[in-house]
Amino acid sequence: MAFDPKLAEIRFGTGLARRILGPDSVDQMLERLTGPDLIARDYPIETFPAFQKRIIEARETGKAYRQAKNAANAPELAKIHDRVKQDARRAQSYWMLQVLGRRSYTQDGFRERLIAFWTDHFTVIGKGAVMRRVAQPVAETFLRPNMTGHYADLLIAGVTNPGMVNYLDQQFSVGPNAPARAKMPPARGLNENLAREVLELHTLGVDAPYTQKDVRELAELLTGLGIDADGAQVFRENWAEPGSEMVLSQTYGGDPARMDHIRSVLTDLAVHPATARHLSRKLAVHFLGDRPDPAVVEAMERTWRDTRGHLLSVYRAMLTHPNAWTPERVNVKPPFDFISSALRVFAADPKPFKGKPNDVEQRIRKHFLNPLQRMGQPWELPIGPDGWPEQDDAWVTPQGLATRMEWALETPQVLLKGLPDPREFVEMALGPNPPESVRFAAKAAESRAEGIALVLISPAFQRR
Repeated sequence: MAFDPKLAEIRFGTGLARRILGPDSVDQMLERLTGPDLIARDYPIETFPAFQKRIIEARETGKAYRQAKNAANAPELAKIHDRVKQDARRAQSYWMLQVLGRRSYTQDGFRERLIAFWTDHFTVIGKGAVMRRVAQPVAETFLRPNMTGHYADLLIAGVTNPGMVNYLDQQFSVGPNAPARAKMPPARGLNENLAREVLELHTLGVDAPYTQKDVRELAELLTGLGIDADGAQVFRENWAEPGSEMVLSQTYGGDPARMDHIRSVLTDLAVHPATARHLSRKLAVHFLGDRPDPAVVEAMERTWRDTRGHLLSVYRAMLTHPNAWTPERVNVKPPFDFISSALRVFAADPKPFKGKPNDVEQRIRKHFLNPLQRMGQPWELPIGPDGWPEQDDAWVTPQGLATRMEWALETPQVLLKGLPDPREFVEMALGPNPPESVRFAAKAAESRAEGIALVLISPAFQRR
């Protein structure tokens, strides 16, 4: 099949838009992807260095409160500490609106889909009152700038950033024979969480040819990687397991232990044939459906091996394969993608709520956070480190579909000053030649709100 600009926006982007020109070729998709990140400039999200200031402030205000717990000013100090945590919670909601704004107004929808994919691939759920809001700052700082180079660079950034270290408790991992181990409590020891997820999720895949011994050796190699009280990455040589380790029959490390040893093993894992196979298929599933054409996956895998994991080349292999452009839309949009694609076709105000911060926060919760929860995809809270499922049956549930219908019927009326005519909205949302059944339903609806909702919950809009 040939390149289709409408399908490019629906399948590989964030949906059709009313006033935004989509790409006219694969070359233009890739040129935009490697060009200036204009939409990130227009809808900024806090970087990790800025987020670190919140971590420091929370630590300092918490310490001040605890030290003055019985003092006369303790209640005021408690309020200050609570306000720091409240500000971080509100910022997290604001960043969600910024993500929606990016998806609604970008001319580079492929970039937004890729950052969603890689953010999910390197799932981070921070631990701690402020650190739990860390996912977007991590994606903005460590993932977004590395999506088009070699996977080794993205892997190192995704695995060693402070958010990941915090999430998988790597900062508590110490080598059994490390110098620092002798002064630690008996329960403190080697933590295999990060090593296991690197092999199972981030590189080789769960069915790849590695053993528990490889997991343990990699975990020993990772000792020393940690974060300090301010949330910054550190390498603690006296926490690292002495000597060398063997991972997949390759020797790494040595004395003294260095961060470069960790970078070395991750670089090798990034170009392993099993990684090429695992991640090529994972990318194809995300964009092409639960059962992607094996020929497309093979082309991507071959390119991965030939280019040593050059991601832009892998994306090109997918986008230039004719079997990636079959007109059938088979992949069900997850809840966040459903909402963001609806906002895009509406050209809705990216900052729809005005008023006091608490009122705005409550409206965001009512119209976005709570519906996402009921649809099965609470914002930035996947069940585990493997992120959100891609399988359609994860999203096609009675409660999920009922909530989509409820959202489609109610929220557009809140976000828009006036709803478009459903008869025109059909082609705006679905492109030319929409299914006749959807066109008829929009025309026969008793109200504009009902007609819009019928279009949004139609299989033609729900799939890409």
